[in-house]
Amino acid sequence: MSQQFTNEDYLKGIILFGLNAATYKMGLAKVLLAAAKEQKNQLFWDELSSEFFLLYKDRIATNQMPQQGIAHRQTAMERIVQQHSSGKLSASDAIEQVGVKGFIDVIPRFQTIGTNKEIVKEYFYEFDYGKKLTLKDSLLNFTKGQLAELEAEIDARWGLLEGAFAINQKQFQLANDIREIYLYSGYERKPLTNNIPFLSGYQGNVCFYCGEPLEEDIHVDHVLPRQVLHHDEIWNLVLSHSDCNLLKSDRLVGKHFIEKLIARNENIMGSNHPWKAKIAAALGSTLKQRSTSLLKHYQNVSTVIGTNYWGGSASYNPATDPFYKKLITALNN
Repeated sequence: MSQQFTNEDYLKGIILFGLNAATYKMGLAKVLLAAAKEQKNQLFWDELSSEFFLLYKDRIATNQMPQQGIAHRQTAMERIVQQHSSGKLSASDAIEQVGVKGFIDVIPRFQTIGTNKEIVKEYFYEFDYGKKLTLKDSLLNFTKGQLAELEAEIDARWGLLEGAFAINQKQFQLANDIREIYLYSGYERKPLTNNIPFLSGYQGNVCFYCGEPLEEDIHVDHVLPRQVLHHDEIWNLVLSHSDCNLLKSDRLVGKHFIEKLIARNENIMGSNHPWKAKIAAALGSTLKQRSTSLLKHYQNVSTVIGTNYWGGSASYNPATDPFYKKLITALNN
């Protein structure tokens, strides 16, 4: 596998395909690149804490964007920076707090792609928690050009996360109102694997998202996240690789996937399968009604999720992303 990917590929995989509930991975990646520029092979905990604190202090002072998406909550870093700005913590006390509270999740989990802990395990650093990070040549050997490109990638990703988090927080009440609509008619999750043979026939045994062949580890995924819709109706179910499902998680997909879902549903409507009546009952008896209904659901979900798109943008399509296709092949081997 090491021959398939470059060091740059591995770091981009961490940044682009991490499961980011907050921005900590972006912050740590920037600190690591700064150390690589200076050719430091070790980062002791106090230095790491200081760099992390100064980075967040500057970022929050500059744009004051939320660093996670849950309304009325702040990350530990936001609280520490806020306490320092209000005079409740000195700079040295704030840095000490960062060392205690700032790295609990991100240091052990940084070197993962999605939920896969093996593909980049200890690839860029080893750590003695609370004491130091030992950086490896895979990080220190980046060229100036690679460092600049990676830093730009991190900055862009960080900005996208902040934008998504801001929309989620600003639309918190409206999002909850929309959730209530679906909760009212929702039902508890049920086993979905019995739908695999049926759905496979309408997907040609390829993943709905990346288009690569499905092997043994097949997931039944909700295109529009179940955490919003609260149902398992067939019109919203597709087959995917387990890793595509996990990497997509509860993020929003671009409209091109909704159009693809509409087309898939219409293939079912052209059959004599019993699910045809269920789709008609849920979405409408004509193509126009079904398309309108599904797009309305998509709009509602967009209001709840905001711009937290899988891949960072509405246009992202893993089926046309060569790096993703190479990555998903490796993850499935």
